[in-house]
Amino acid sequence: MQSKKIFVAALIWFSCNLAHAGDAIRIGMIEGMSGAFANAGEAVARNLQFAIATVNARGGVSLPDGRHPLALEIFDNKQAVEESLMEFKRLTDKRIAFMAQGNSSAIASALVEAVDKHNQRTPDNRVLFLNYSAVDPALTNEKCSYWHFRFDAHADMRMHALTEVIKGDKRAKRIYLIGQDYSFGRLVAQTARTQLAAKRHDIAIVGDELHPIGKVKDFAPYIAKIKASGADTVITGNWGNDLTLLVKAAKEFGLNVKFYTFYGNSLGAPAAIGDAGVDRVRAVAEWHPNAGAGVKESPSDRFYQGFLQRYPQARDDYVLLRMHVMIEMLAAAIEKAGTTDAHAVAKALEGASYHNAFHDATMRAADHQLIQPLYVSVMRKKATDGLRFDNEGSGYGFKTELYLPAANTALPTSCRMRRTPH
Repeated sequence: MQSKKIFVAALIWFSCNLAHAGDAIRIGMIEGMSGAFANAGEAVARNLQFAIATVNARGGVSLPDGRHPLALEIFDNKQAVEESLMEFKRLTDKRIAFMAQGNSSAIASALVEAVDKHNQRTPDNRVLFLNYSAVDPALTNEKCSYWHFRFDAHADMRMHALTEVIKGDKRAKRIYLIGQDYSFGRLVAQTARTQLAAKRHDIAIVGDELHPIGKVKDFAPYIAKIKASGADTVITGNWGNDLTLLVKAAKEFGLNVKFYTFYGNSLGAPAAIGDAGVDRVRAVAEWHPNAGAGVKESPSDRFYQGFLQRYPQARDDYVLLRMHVMIEMLAAAIEKAGTTDAHAVAKALEGASYHNAFHDATMRAADHQLIQPLYVSVMRKKATDGLRFDNEGSGYGFKTELYLPAANTALPTSCRMRRTPH
């Protein structure tokens, strides 16, 4: 009886507080939730929901009229540019001020142009573009926009971290480049060539291959070409199923090379390559689950375990710290601006910093590029070398091989941003 009274009292308290809560501050996510890369879109949604729940658990965002929860609204672009532009129109019709997107630099580029035009035409319904994964450097260089903020390291920054490791690997002599045939894949290959030429004059590029994005079901012919080239190292920017199928084919055909990847620690890749990836597959990211350096109950561990509590299924185990940082920095900027107006929030985000017990980041005002640490980590079996966590229940995790502090990841920008007057 007593427990029933407590439950009823709690329900009344919750209902009263809900009634007095302000309208939700909506974030519209435009992402591929169907098709070949649906698993990547679903992973983004989980991470954003986790970050939003963290903000809401402490009462939401404080504005002059009270506290407001954050809410995520998802728009499926089917990983296509035209669909993205249609979904952007739906988003603006709903007067959602904050748009999040990232899985595809080609889509991001189209959306930057769409946001610029929309905000110029309708200053009473402006939109801020929060980019969590589209890493074409142009987006914060020649195509930079006041309305666009990137929370991921761009491709040149990521490649800089990877090539710093390759620079010290004297066994790396013959490099094969393989990637998806669109702007990002071409960019990764170009950046790899440039940086390797500057850092290792003795390295030979023995192959440079692009394949259709999201359409290859059997990578065996590509693996055969890599084997025939005599390559000892592969560099790829592949992501989603294109990465998983690539490394799976490499395992099946006994390709004995090192893989330097942008995303080799996720979405099925560790399980697909298995033992063949131990000490061979490397990935670069702003953080990884074993970044806590084996210290039990470190702040990094607690963050990761909080995610696992919310999403306990092994298939959902893909944590992206940058998305958590993005939501936290957005919430802080809204509070600083005292409004959800896109222009005011953009101004508050410029130069803003994020700090927790294991991560520091700053939004560079000159180009709206987040400057944060980067880790290059190497695949290992769980429980070896103090490795506490595996990825996606695969039995394989990643151990830090190189840590670059934020100051060492920053690269110059050519951005000449036009700042819209208030």
